[in-house]
Amino acid sequence: MTAPPLRTPRFHRAWSVAAVAFVTIIGAAGFASLPGLLIDPLHEEFGWSRGTIGFAVSVNLALYGLTAPFAAALMDRFGIRRVVAVALAVIALGSGLTVVMTTAWQLVIYWGVLVGLGSGSMALAFAATVTNRWFVQRRGLVTGILTAAGASGQLVFLPLLSWLVEQHGWRPAAITVALSALAVVPLVWLLLRDHPADVGTTAYGAKEFTPKPDPVPGAASRALKVLFRAARTGPFWLLAGTFAICGASTNGLVKTHFVPAAHDHGMPITAAASLLAVIGVFDVVGTIASGWFTDRYSARRLLAIYYALRGISLLFLPMLLAPSVQPPMIFFIVFYGLDWVATVPPTIALCREHYGDDSAVVFGWVLASHQVGAAIVAFAGGVARDVFGSYDVVWYGAGALCAVAALMSLVIRRPQPQVSAPGQEGARRPKEVKAGGPARVDCGPPRVGFV
Repeated sequence: MTAPPLRTPRFHRAWSVAAVAFVTIIGAAGFASLPGLLIDPLHEEFGWSRGTIGFAVSVNLALYGLTAPFAAALMDRFGIRRVVAVALAVIALGSGLTVVMTTAWQLVIYWGVLVGLGSGSMALAFAATVTNRWFVQRRGLVTGILTAAGASGQLVFLPLLSWLVEQHGWRPAAITVALSALAVVPLVWLLLRDHPADVGTTAYGAKEFTPKPDPVPGAASRALKVLFRAARTGPFWLLAGTFAICGASTNGLVKTHFVPAAHDHGMPITAAASLLAVIGVFDVVGTIASGWFTDRYSARRLLAIYYALRGISLLFLPMLLAPSVQPPMIFFIVFYGLDWVATVPPTIALCREHYGDDSAVVFGWVLASHQVGAAIVAFAGGVARDVFGSYDVVWYGAGALCAVAALMSLVIRRPQPQVSAPGQEGARRPKEVKAGGPARVDCGPPRVGFV
């Protein structure tokens, strides 16, 4: 398309694309719900240590993150639809092969490598790419909604998978994850579109029609070049550091070790998994609300608040674990759930603010740090349980790290435009550059500053 459409439809196509992306993320969410349910069954059946199982989960989480920036670049090269369809097929393959494994190295290959690579291509970089291409207005809200899709999938899958594990063993649960990923592939192929120009429309809120850009060659080299440019700036390291702590305190710790930790205190697996599912309920509310707040308030201040509140809640958790679910535990679940991935919309907003057109790839690298943090704690949590006989030291450590993340968020500097000195009207004025949305200000060469 080289010309704008003749009329603007009442229902903008961007919302249907967002809906397909939402359902796709839900369909692929089973892989994220299963690791915490596998630790005890695999330990009992094969005799593998929790550290060994935690290592396989850590490989999964690390590859999930390290694949994300390359996936974002691959989407620019081959299109969203192709990359997501292949990723779902790889997830299904890896999850399906686990039912025939007999040794620990197979768990690392099937669940760690294959599911990790597939899920990395279905990571939040997918949500960031869809949002950047299809929306100019309501980006924070849409980011929150798509982020909440993972929590919605957790809400759908956790009770079912925990029931399957308890009643029929872990293999039917793994097959269920594989089938759910495959079921979404036709939906992606038939309904998802790469760019508004593919259907002759504009991005939501855009005033002008934008032709579809040419495919960007060299996906891997572009991802690395973007990383090298971003690594010269202070905000990148602060965002990566805070998001690493985010991953450590959510996917690495609570999602992986909450169920076995609650089971250590006598709580049934189904009850503990149901509590995680309830976290998913309130995560949907909290993440969408966070997207709404991000459109209106300072993203770095929101991050500081979110991390501080999360750290406080984790410090209290060891005192709340018991054989049955008590009111204080319900309060923790609600409080923690509202904060689970509320950090994502402001983090994406800060990437967009600082890095413009490269923001999806930069966020992919920031997400890589999230998953590296998650991987370290997934492994360390299993080792801590083997060594100390409980998870308490890990809960307290994660709470302290969240306090550090809150402080780091506050010192992320805001881009400052260069302003002419009085009487120097001829001095260089800030130059507006397109950033896939509202114009940002070109502040000259990047500075390695933190305040």
